[in-house]
Amino acid sequence: MEELARESIGLLASASAKPLLDVATGPRLGSVGAIFIMLKSALGAGLLNFPWAFERAGDIRSAVTMELVSLVFLVSGLIILGYSSSISGQCTYQAVVKEVCGPAIGQLCEICFILNLFTIAVAFLVIVNDQLEKLCGSLYELVTGLLDSEMPYHFYTDQRFPLVLLCAFLILPLSIPKEISIQNYISVLGTLAATYLTIAIAIKYHTMPSVVIHETHPSWAPSSWASMFSVIPTICFGFQCHEASIAIYSSMENQQLSHWVLISVASMIFCLVIYSLTGVYGYLTFGKDVKADILMSYASDDILMLIARLLFGVSIITVYPIILLLGRSVIQDPLLSWWQRRYGVVTVEFESRSRYTLTVLWIAVTLLIAIFVPDISRVISVIGGISAFFIFIFPGLCLVFAMQCEPVSCKTRVVLTAWGVVTLICGTFIFGQSTTIAVMQLLRKI
Repeated sequence: MEELARESIGLLASASAKPLLDVATGPRLGSVGAIFIMLKSALGAGLLNFPWAFERAGDIRSAVTMELVSLVFLVSGLIILGYSSSISGQCTYQAVVKEVCGPAIGQLCEICFILNLFTIAVAFLVIVNDQLEKLCGSLYELVTGLLDSEMPYHFYTDQRFPLVLLCAFLILPLSIPKEISIQNYISVLGTLAATYLTIAIAIKYHTMPSVVIHETHPSWAPSSWASMFSVIPTICFGFQCHEASIAIYSSMENQQLSHWVLISVASMIFCLVIYSLTGVYGYLTFGKDVKADILMSYASDDILMLIARLLFGVSIITVYPIILLLGRSVIQDPLLSWWQRRYGVVTVEFESRSRYTLTVLWIAVTLLIAIFVPDISRVISVIGGISAFFIFIFPGLCLVFAMQCEPVSCKTRVVLTAWGVVTLICGTFIFGQSTTIAVMQLLRKI
């Protein structure tokens, strides 16, 4: 074991000794900046689902146990990706996978990347629709003095109509440009919304009358394995920052892999605290009655939660165009390359037409899915499955392939290859489980 430890340290040192990736034109990231961007990438809309996931897990102990077990793989995946970036010299997730694992797996990574961004976009619209429903209900009660249930039905009073207007008149104009300049001004908003929600849920739990607190599962009640594993898609969705991790690592001033290990551990532990507190307090407050979107469990006139709805709503509306831009570029770039090979030049008109078409199609399809699949838990089951590729499967493959060519001892190669295989198997299981749950829920609805 001592020999293996020495060899592992030598492996980290050899990776750190490679030339720094020259991808940043501006100032490089320090430790605090890297951690903050990691948190910005991980903390977000997934937080809303954690109290419901705790309820599905059976009890708090089971849910936290699954979080801690998952944390090992989450940190491991980040370390593997940083190491793979250092030995490949690439600075994006897809490029690293393509360089280390080969073009076939690289193309699979690009497909998963698009699907992941697409399902996240759907989840964002579902969450915005939930918040619009509550906000419109509050506004109607304030103006008319009538309950939301007493509202006469017209097409413009349908809860989905405001979402259509929002997509047409706000999200679409923000998403059309080549570059989304708004991202320079909203980088803090998602983290602020997540932190505020955690604090607000804790405050509401401690200030609510005890008679309002709902029944929870007994702490001694055993949880089935199926119940415990049901929390994994939410964990994958919530902690997912692996797609951005390579770009963050490549932009750091100190690219020693040992330093990256500290950044990864610190970021994931902070996320663990935020997600666990939200899950625990939300579950203790509402128990078995907790909604898949925790904000939907609170009254529409609750001021603390009204602020949380507004923060999350604005954050998602401003982040959605960035998600669309990333997904559109993966589709549009090969299309423009094909056009150039066939006709010799890409005109401004063709680029604009293709960009407008892809943007409208993306928004229209995600909007339709969000309207007809309004349950966020079903969308997260799909996202959790696809996220398993980026958190487990691709890092596992990178480690296995890297060990075939890196100059390490036989024992180190065997141990790290075995860990890569374990990570790969776990990711395959999570993908299969999450996808099966999503399909069963869809069939049950039909």
